[in-house]
Amino acid sequence: MRKIALATLISILILSVVIPVNASITTKATVDDSLFITYDFENLDSTIYNQTKANTQFNITTIPQIIKKNLEQKNQTLVNWGLGPQTDIYDDANRAIHISFFLSGSDIISFTVNETTMKHTYQVSTEWRKLQVNLTSDFSIDFAQRLAKPVAEWQKTNETTLYYENKQIGMLDVFFILILPASASNIQVRGDIVTYDMPPRFEDQLLNSPFLILGALAVALVIILIYRKAR
Repeated sequence: MRKIALATLISILILSVVIPVNASITTKATVDDSLFITYDFENLDSTIYNQTKANTQFNITTIPQIIKKNLEQKNQTLVNWGLGPQTDIYDDANRAIHISFFLSGSDIISFTVNETTMKHTYQVSTEWRKLQVNLTSDFSIDFAQRLAKPVAEWQKTNETTLYYENKQIGMLDVFFILILPASASNIQVRGDIVTYDMPPRFEDQLLNSPFLILGALAVALVIILIYRKAR
């Protein structure tokens, strides 16, 4: 029994050397008409950081490509992605990796419009978060397991922000932050699907306004009067 306990303690100590206690991965998804997603790998062990940097199979496009491939395997093909503004992903001074990209398409985010109120009801899928990323040939992060808890069970730090953390001894701390638009209302979460309402857009209000028709008639009348005078 003592030998088992000792072996367990040694394993924990070895893991704590490999993974610094303050090493973490924070994923932040900011929702608009698309999702702006950032992955911040921070305070990595120097060996893991250097091996990841030397790994040609891991680069700025790796994570969005994995997401798209995973969703396609589930017949969710209406997915697009594009790179974020940051192209230099490595921070040697802090042994950190920063990746950003946009994710869109109706299998990610979609909306319907109430023709009476002109409100937009959005539906956001968060299934894309469940992926596995190989930083090196022998070190990977299984987000499918670490972020398996349904979003409906996550914490709410405020009315429009959902938050989750998974801390395990000897492993990277994993955090996920989902930020909805500040003007979102009627927010509901079922499983991994988030729905919310947004107020009418200006252009929708304009198109639905009787003043637009009156304005068009006024312009038409002015054109007719000018045409008659020109004759």
